[in-house]
Amino acid sequence: MARAENKETAGPATRLVADIARQMRVRKKLTQEQLGSELGFSGAAVSAMETCAQPASDDMLVQLERVLGDGLGIFDQAREYVRLDKYPEQFKDYVLLEQKAVGLQLYATLVVHGLFQTEEYARALIGGGYPPLSEQRVEELVEVRMARKKLFDREPTALIELIVDESILRRPIGNQGIMRGQLRYLAECARRRNVTLQVLPLDCGLSGEHAGLRGDMNLVETPDHDHLVFLEIQGESILLSDPAKVSSRAQRYAKIRSQALGPRESLGLIEQLAGDQE
Repeated sequence: MARAENKETAGPATRLVADIARQMRVRKKLTQEQLGSELGFSGAAVSAMETCAQPASDDMLVQLERVLGDGLGIFDQAREYVRLDKYPEQFKDYVLLEQKAVGLQLYATLVVHGLFQTEEYARALIGGGYPPLSEQRVEELVEVRMARKKLFDREPTALIELIVDESILRRPIGNQGIMRGQLRYLAECARRRNVTLQVLPLDCGLSGEHAGLRGDMNLVETPDHDHLVFLEIQGESILLSDPAKVSSRAQRYAKIRSQALGPRESLGLIEQLAGDQE
């Protein structure tokens, strides 16, 4: 359901799309109901989009291009920017870096990293969080999280490493079916040539060392080969660019990787937990 407060918090791309869509609809002498019928949406949905009470979904933007675009590509080009408007404020800078990165080194300790989540897992995770979000906001966040996956098949290829704490694989989110699907998806990702996936075992600390106890981190290599670190906790984020600070996190990541299971052994464990291996 559209929410009145969205009108006040709508981002610039959302507002621009709303204005352009309204002007082009009026120019074509269509009512909101008529446009909605041609788009495959209700008149109320068109009204919510035009007033920014509910940002245009990716599907609506595709249909707006078809019906109102006149071959200009305005609404197609707007899709990326409207999607960016929907991300949480503390995440917007990072997602731009992520999509352009030539290399990512990721470490996750509590839940599957967002880039590797299935739609069902993401929906259960976001919808079950606190404070509770509206159904509309949950779906917006699921939509933009899934859109990040285009990085896997982007050209030029991005090299992606993910180390997951074993507890993540054993912590059910949603239900057992959702978790099984998530584990199978992780196994599928692990077989990609541009992905290296490793599991940090639960008994890692028995060796007397555990380099991964300070939490998640994302190490990013930009197209200019700058190195950055993104940290996020309790809805707040930090982006580190100071070479000394980045270096210390990179060294810690290397130590975590040395304490993790190898890629082949990690894949075997994931398949075993998914029930796909005896």
